[in-house]
Amino acid sequence: MKKLYPDATAALDGLLRDDMLIASGGFGLCGIPERLLVAIRESGVKGLTFASNNAGIDNEGIGMLLRTRQVKKMISSYVGENKEFERQYLSGELEVEFCPQGTLAERMRAGGAGIPGFYTKTGVGTKVAEGKEMKQFPNREGAMEDYILERGIFADLAIVKAWKADETGNVVFRKTARNFNQPAATCGKVCVVEVEEIVPTGSLDPDCIHLPGVYVQRMIVGAPYDKKIEFTTTRERAVA
Repeated sequence: MKKLYPDATAALDGLLRDDMLIASGGFGLCGIPERLLVAIRESGVKGLTFASNNAGIDNEGIGMLLRTRQVKKMISSYVGENKEFERQYLSGELEVEFCPQGTLAERMRAGGAGIPGFYTKTGVGTKVAEGKEMKQFPNREGAMEDYILERGIFADLAIVKAWKADETGNVVFRKTARNFNQPAATCGKVCVVEVEEIVPTGSLDPDCIHLPGVYVQRMIVGAPYDKKIEFTTTRERAVA
């Protein structure tokens, strides 16, 4: 199966449509599938729901799709650094499903494992629990406690960013850029990966594979990248 495509537009050809659910890896601007997000913006699809830890910042990451009004709903755990996200949410233009970070990662992982739902204590007694089924289970000490039902995420498309991949789609992420990329990749019906480098099959240590090629349908090489920084913090240089 040929998995490598010449560019992001080609890799997404035939996959995009209005009102679809997309799982996107990344945390802030770390490990986001930049080339694929640009291609989605340029495709003009709209009414999108994104399951992603956050929406990047204004004009970067999913933030660029908020600017073009292509996103109708975000399933996210953090929205604090994106003013356009904040504005659209407070004005009622954007639907937001807040989800604790660990729960969001587990919802993606569950979807990838074919698990439709699971119970968790995270969110009990808060707004996160509103409208969700609740059951009691014994804790480690045997006392009964409340747990809420969270549903697995089954996305129409997963887009992720990786460091290296071989020609069969076995993927390695780089350090903290792994973040939400691995669980997001598994929960999509189709997974498209943009990588910095393609290496020959067999050259990656099997014990270091983070995402097996069975989950990957399409790939592009997105390099080179300009490292983007969310906040630049400086101090005056010390004078001897």
